[in-house]
Amino acid sequence: MKFKYSLDNKRYHTLNYYYQNKFNSKIFKVSLDANFTCPNIDGKVGHEGCIYCTNKSNNYDNLITQFNTNKNIILKKWPNSKYITYFQNNTNTYAPLAILKQKYESVLHLEDVIGISIATRSDSIRDDVLNYLEELNNKTFLTIELGLQTIHEKTLQFINRGHTLDNFVNMVNKLREKKINVVVHIINGLPYETKEMMIDTVKYLSNLDIQGIKIHMLHILKNTKLEIIYKQKPFHILNISEYVDIVCDQLENIKDTIVIHRITGDPIKEDLIAPSWLIKKFKVLNEIDKELERRNTYQGFNKSILNKAHQIMEDNLKEKDYVIDATLGNGNDILFLCKICVKGHVYGFDIQNIALEKTKTLLEKNKIANYTLINKSHEYMLESLNNLIDKISLVIFNLGYLPNGNKKITTNYKSSIKGIGQALKLLKRLGIILIVIYPGCKEGLKEDIKINEYLKTLNSYKITKYTNTDNKKAPYLIEIKRIL
Repeated sequence: MKFKYSLDNKRYHTLNYYYQNKFNSKIFKVSLDANFTCPNIDGKVGHEGCIYCTNKSNNYDNLITQFNTNKNIILKKWPNSKYITYFQNNTNTYAPLAILKQKYESVLHLEDVIGISIATRSDSIRDDVLNYLEELNNKTFLTIELGLQTIHEKTLQFINRGHTLDNFVNMVNKLREKKINVVVHIINGLPYETKEMMIDTVKYLSNLDIQGIKIHMLHILKNTKLEIIYKQKPFHILNISEYVDIVCDQLENIKDTIVIHRITGDPIKEDLIAPSWLIKKFKVLNEIDKELERRNTYQGFNKSILNKAHQIMEDNLKEKDYVIDATLGNGNDILFLCKICVKGHVYGFDIQNIALEKTKTLLEKNKIANYTLINKSHEYMLESLNNLIDKISLVIFNLGYLPNGNKKITTNYKSSIKGIGQALKLLKRLGIILIVIYPGCKEGLKEDIKINEYLKTLNSYKITKYTNTDNKKAPYLIEIKRIL
């Protein structure tokens, strides 16, 4: 499959795609060290900093010299690139406004610089700085990168982060009110966090108005408080397989419009105590790609149960198969089926003329010809297709009302159960019926109860339920496979 937000067959929204699509050019972030300190170091919040932090600056050259040195390295391979200046080390909004202006604007005028990215803390953007950032955002492409690491307060306290989740959320909201792009840093493998806690962090962030995420793996560096803690009382460090598994789960739960700016850490070998596998950055990236391909999933997969339905279609259908879309809706499911069964045929049923019209328009726009649309309820599919008994490979029922249509016109459990019964007679051996149920509305709740009661009466079928949430009102998927 080809993921829509990638230029290089990644299954997540890559930064390269985002930049190329926005600027029509190869963009590089040039890291700069402006010798800022941090309120968690100088005593305003704390003195020791986060437990994983080395609390040091690495470059004392002026900003223009740093920029030109790094740019010249990039130019050798990418001579026509453009650049974003990246204020990276420590807290890059933690200084008097006059100093911030001088440092930021000293590099913004440089040739081929198209923007600025500023790494900082949510507790370190004063109102006067926030107003200046708004001005800066109107002049150039600005991104604010906020360190969070985790949503879990107990962990925030353990790592000595020095601010709360509420403080972080409030700053995200302030930045977005001024239309400033926000990228959030998180760390996987923080001491004593479970896989579920790490996934909860991205689920929470995916519901905020953020534009990007950086995913890091916890690494223990020399001369940090984390090194002392680890040596005194060793805690579990994720191995590469665990990390890859967690990242893939996280990507599946991040909405696909959020840009993935980083997906693994990149420590300096000489400073690293553990884990040693993190040095092999490209191996980690390749393993993430392979795992997503193995799962046949992608970023945002769990945001809609229909993605699971489409996955089952892709995994089970062949190009010569005959299939049925029992509820046309806006035509997206039948379009998906037609593209898989290119040498077969797809039959679509719906009682609403508007659904048939929208579907036909969509299929014609995509130059699809291997379909037949039938203006009948799915409870009459057997009489319409009685020559296809034991020949249908898959039937999908996407129940409920027409999206963006009249919500008073909806499927009901009586006709749906009749339709399922007829679909079973048309199904060939190992054929599949998919039913998407929406229990969050009145009629959907009836279908939820009555269809599940009906399915208990069936023999010779394997029935599986898929859901991506604990919310009992959320849509879910039922798969019925004929095994005899």
